[in-house]
Amino acid sequence: MGRLKQDALAHAHRHHSALTLGDLLNQAMDVFCWCNRCGHNAVLQTALLAGQMGTARAIPEVGAKLRCSGCASKDIATRPAWPASEHTSAQSVARPAQQSLVAGRAVERTMADRAA
Repeated sequence: MGRLKQDALAHAHRHHSALTLGDLLNQAMDVFCWCNRCGHNAVLQTALLAGQMGTARAIPEVGAKLRCSGCASKDIATRPAWPASEHTSAQSVARPAQQSLVAGRAVERTMADRAA
Protein backbone atom coordinates (compact mmCIF):
# COMPACT_ATOMS: atom_id res chain seq x y z
CA MET A 1 0.00 0.00 0.00
CA GLY A 2 1.30 3.45 -0.89
CA ARG A 3 2.42 5.96 1.70
CA LEU A 4 -0.32 8.48 0.79
CA LYS A 5 -3.04 5.87 1.22
CA GLN A 6 -1.59 4.74 4.56
CA ASP A 7 -1.52 8.33 5.80
CA ALA A 8 -5.10 8.91 4.63
CA LEU A 9 -6.33 5.75 6.37
CA ALA A 10 -4.48 6.62 9.58
CA HIS A 11 -5.98 10.12 9.51
CA ALA A 12 -9.49 8.73 8.95
CA HIS A 13 -9.05 6.20 11.75
CA ARG A 14 -8.10 8.90 14.27
CA HIS A 15 -11.34 10.74 13.56
CA HIS A 16 -13.55 7.65 13.80
CA SER A 17 -12.63 6.27 17.19
CA ALA A 18 -15.33 4.52 19.20
CA LEU A 19 -17.38 6.43 21.74
CA THR A 20 -16.48 5.84 25.38
CA LEU A 21 -18.64 5.54 28.47
CA GLY A 22 -17.49 9.06 29.38
CA ASP A 23 -18.78 10.37 26.03
CA LEU A 24 -22.18 8.80 26.71
CA LEU A 25 -22.26 10.21 30.24
CA ASN A 26 -21.69 13.70 28.80
CA GLN A 27 -24.51 13.16 26.29
CA ALA A 28 -26.88 11.61 28.90
CA MET A 29 -27.25 8.41 26.85
CA ASP A 30 -27.43 4.82 28.03
CA VAL A 31 -25.92 1.64 26.52
CA PHE A 32 -28.01 -0.77 24.40
CA CYS A 33 -26.94 -4.41 24.80
CA TRP A 34 -27.85 -7.31 22.50
CA CYS A 35 -27.13 -11.01 23.11
CA ASN A 36 -25.87 -12.51 19.85
CA ARG A 37 -26.84 -15.99 21.06
CA CYS A 38 -30.48 -15.70 22.16
CA GLY A 39 -31.48 -12.20 21.00
CA HIS A 40 -32.22 -10.89 24.51
CA ASN A 41 -31.66 -7.14 24.70
CA ALA A 42 -31.63 -4.46 27.34
CA VAL A 43 -30.60 -0.88 28.02
CA LEU A 44 -28.06 -0.37 30.82
CA GLN A 45 -27.43 2.86 32.69
CA THR A 46 -24.15 4.44 31.61
CA ALA A 47 -23.43 5.80 35.09
CA LEU A 48 -23.50 2.30 36.59
CA LEU A 49 -21.26 0.88 33.85
CA ALA A 50 -18.82 3.81 34.11
CA GLY A 51 -18.59 3.30 37.85
CA GLN A 52 -17.64 -0.37 37.34
CA MET A 53 -15.48 -0.10 34.20
CA GLY A 54 -14.25 3.49 34.09
CA THR A 55 -15.16 6.31 31.73
CA ALA A 56 -12.39 5.56 29.20
CA ARG A 57 -13.82 2.15 28.15
CA ALA A 58 -14.98 2.11 24.51
CA ILE A 59 -18.65 1.22 24.03
CA PRO A 60 -18.02 -1.80 21.75
CA GLU A 61 -15.67 -3.24 24.41
CA VAL A 62 -18.28 -3.04 27.19
CA GLY A 63 -20.04 -6.18 25.92
CA ALA A 64 -16.95 -8.31 26.63
CA LYS A 65 -17.51 -7.72 30.36
CA LEU A 66 -21.24 -8.52 30.36
CA ARG A 67 -23.23 -11.74 30.57
CA CYS A 68 -26.75 -12.28 29.22
CA SER A 69 -29.36 -12.70 31.95
CA GLY A 70 -31.44 -14.84 29.56
CA CYS A 71 -28.95 -17.53 28.46
CA ALA A 72 -25.73 -16.69 30.37
CA SER A 73 -23.80 -16.10 27.12
CA LYS A 74 -20.88 -13.68 27.08
CA ASP A 75 -21.40 -12.89 23.37
CA ILE A 76 -22.88 -9.42 23.92
CA ALA A 77 -22.88 -6.57 21.40
CA THR A 78 -23.13 -3.01 22.73
CA ARG A 79 -23.83 0.37 21.19
CA PRO A 80 -25.22 3.74 22.31
CA ALA A 81 -28.97 3.64 23.04
CA TRP A 82 -29.94 6.26 20.49
CA PRO A 83 -33.19 8.06 21.31
CA ALA A 84 -36.23 6.92 19.34
CA SER A 85 -37.23 9.24 16.54
CA GLU A 86 -40.71 10.69 16.19
CA HIS A 87 -41.22 8.30 13.25
CA THR A 88 -40.63 5.18 15.38
CA SER A 89 -43.82 3.25 16.01
CA ALA A 90 -44.94 2.63 19.57
CA GLN A 91 -44.62 -1.13 19.01
CA SER A 92 -40.89 -0.97 18.24
CA VAL A 93 -39.93 1.12 21.29
CA ALA A 94 -38.23 -0.98 23.97
CA ARG A 95 -40.14 -1.73 27.15
CA PRO A 96 -38.97 -0.19 30.42
CA ALA A 97 -36.48 -2.38 32.22
CA GLN A 98 -35.40 -3.12 35.75
CA GLN A 99 -31.65 -3.02 36.31
CA SER A 100 -29.87 -5.20 38.81
CA LEU A 101 -26.37 -6.42 39.61
CA VAL A 102 -25.52 -10.11 39.39
CA ALA A 103 -22.07 -11.23 40.54
CA GLY A 104 -20.75 -7.68 40.15
CA ARG A 105 -21.90 -7.40 36.55
CA ALA A 106 -24.59 -5.15 35.23
CA VAL A 107 -27.54 -7.22 34.03
CA GLU A 108 -30.90 -6.03 32.94
CA ARG A 109 -34.18 -7.79 32.56
CA THR A 110 -37.09 -6.41 30.63
CA MET A 111 -40.61 -6.40 31.98
CA ALA A 112 -41.40 -9.33 29.68
CA ASP A 113 -38.57 -11.41 31.20
CA ARG A 114 -39.89 -10.85 34.70
CA ALA A 115 -43.43 -11.79 33.68
CA ALA A 116 -42.31 -15.05 32.04
